[in-house]
Amino acid sequence: MQRRDTPDPSADLVLRGGTVHTLDQDDTTGTAIAIRHGRILRVGGDAEVTASIGRRTRVIDLDGRTVIPGINDSHLHATWLGAMWPNTVFGAMDAGAAAPPPVDGDPHDTSHSAPLLTTRAERRAAILRAGELIASLGITSYTEPGIGPGEDGGATGCFGQDVFDAYVELEAERRLTARVNVLALFGVLDGPSTLRDVTTGLRSLERETTRPTWLRVAGVKLFADGIPPMHQAWTRHRYPDGTSGGLLVAGLDEEERAENLRRMIVEANRLGYQVGIHATGDRTIDTAIAAVEDALRDSRAELRHYIIHGDLVGPGELARMATLGMGLNVQPGIAVKTASWLAAVLGDDVAASAWPIGEAARAGVSVSLSSDAPILAPDWRQGIADADAWLGAPLSGPTATADRMRALLRGYTVAPARQDGAEPWKGTLEPRKVADLCVLETDPLNVAASELPTVGVELTVVDGELVYEREPVYMR
Repeated sequence: MQRRDTPDPSADLVLRGGTVHTLDQDDTTGTAIAIRHGRILRVGGDAEVTASIGRRTRVIDLDGRTVIPGINDSHLHATWLGAMWPNTVFGAMDAGAAAPPPVDGDPHDTSHSAPLLTTRAERRAAILRAGELIASLGITSYTEPGIGPGEDGGATGCFGQDVFDAYVELEAERRLTARVNVLALFGVLDGPSTLRDVTTGLRSLERETTRPTWLRVAGVKLFADGIPPMHQAWTRHRYPDGTSGGLLVAGLDEEERAENLRRMIVEANRLGYQVGIHATGDRTIDTAIAAVEDALRDSRAELRHYIIHGDLVGPGELARMATLGMGLNVQPGIAVKTASWLAAVLGDDVAASAWPIGEAARAGVSVSLSSDAPILAPDWRQGIADADAWLGAPLSGPTATADRMRALLRGYTVAPARQDGAEPWKGTLEPRKVADLCVLETDPLNVAASELPTVGVELTVVDGELVYEREPVYMR
C-alpha cells in the first residue's frame, strides 16, 4: 500500500493504442505516451506505458491515430491573423495571378482586409481568436515576429507596444493556449528603421516575463530590405527598370545604410538578443551575415540569429550561415505562390535557384518552416505539401517518402525549437520535455505530402492539458 505522504508516481494523462513519433535523433516510435505534471513521462508500447496508469490518470484511446510533437509556427503574426481571419493576404489577391502586383504594391501591406484595432480589448480578442484557430491546427508554439513601439502608429493596430502588453495580461490570466516568442520591433513593419531608434529601443527593452516558457522576449526583428517582385530586395541582379533595390535601414547612401544595419546587429548581439533579419536579396543577406560575423568575433554567445525569408540566398552564404550557427526561416507557400512573380522580374534562372530549402539543409543550416500568417493561412499541413512540391520528387520508394516527411515535420518542430533556443525542453516527445503534442487521424509518414492537408487534427495538448479536440474522445 502506498503511503499517504509518498508522491503519486502515476501519469496524469496517457494516450495509447496508436503511433507515437517522437522525432528525436533516433526516430523513436511507440504506441503510447504518458504525461505527468505537464512533462513527458515515457513513450513506449501499450504494456510499458500502461504501468503508469493510476486511479486518477486520464486515459485516451487513440484507436490507431498518431501523436507527433506540437507544431511550432516560427513566423506567425497572431494578432493580425486574429483580426483578419478568415481572410488572408493572398486570399484577398487575384487567385492564380501570373504577374506580380504593381511595383508600389506589397503582399505584406498591413491594410489588406484587416480592421483597425484601437483598444486593448480588441487586441486581446484578436489574440484569443488566433489562439483558438491555431489550437485546432495542432500549433502549440509560435513566434510573433515584430511587435513594439515602432508600429505604435501602424495602419492596423496589430503590431504596436500595446499588443505586447495585451499578451502579458493574457499570460497572467493563463488564457494563452500556445507558447509565444516575441521579436521586438523598433522600426516600421516592412519599412524603414533608424540606427538610433533600434539601439535606443534595445537598451531599454524589458526582457523579463513571469513565465518565459509561455511568453518570452527573444530579441529583435530588423527589416533589412523588401521583396524582389516589388524591386525592393537589394540584389546583384538587375530589375527590368535597371535598378537593384536597396536596404530599408535609414542612411545617407548605400554604404551608410549597410553600416547602420551592421551596427544594429552587433549591438543586439552585445546585449544578448537574438536577431531575426527580414532579408530577401542576395546583397542584403551577404551584408547581414557579415554583420553577424563581426558580432560573434566579440561575443560567441549562441543567440541563434537567423535570416527570415532568404529568397535569394546562395551557396556561399549558406556555408557561412552554417559556420556561424545561423538559421533560415522560410515560408514554402510563398515560394510556390510567388515564384512566377520572381521570374517575371529577375528571370527564370534566378527563380529556379531561389528559396533553396534542400540546399540549406544539406549545408548544415537549421531550416524552420513557417506560414507568415495571415500572409498565408496558418496550416502547417499545407506548408509541408508546398515544401515537398518545391523540393521536387524524392528518391523513389516509400522509405524515401517517409524520410522526406520526417525532415519536413522537423522543420515545424525540431528546427523552430532550436531557433527559440528551447531544444532542451521542447520540439520532440522525449522524457522530461514539455507535453506539447498534436494527434492526427492517421500517420503522416504513410501519406503523400500532397495529401497531408486532408489529414485531420484530432487533439492538441499543451503543457499536458487538452486545448483542442475535434470530437469528444473516450477518456477514462
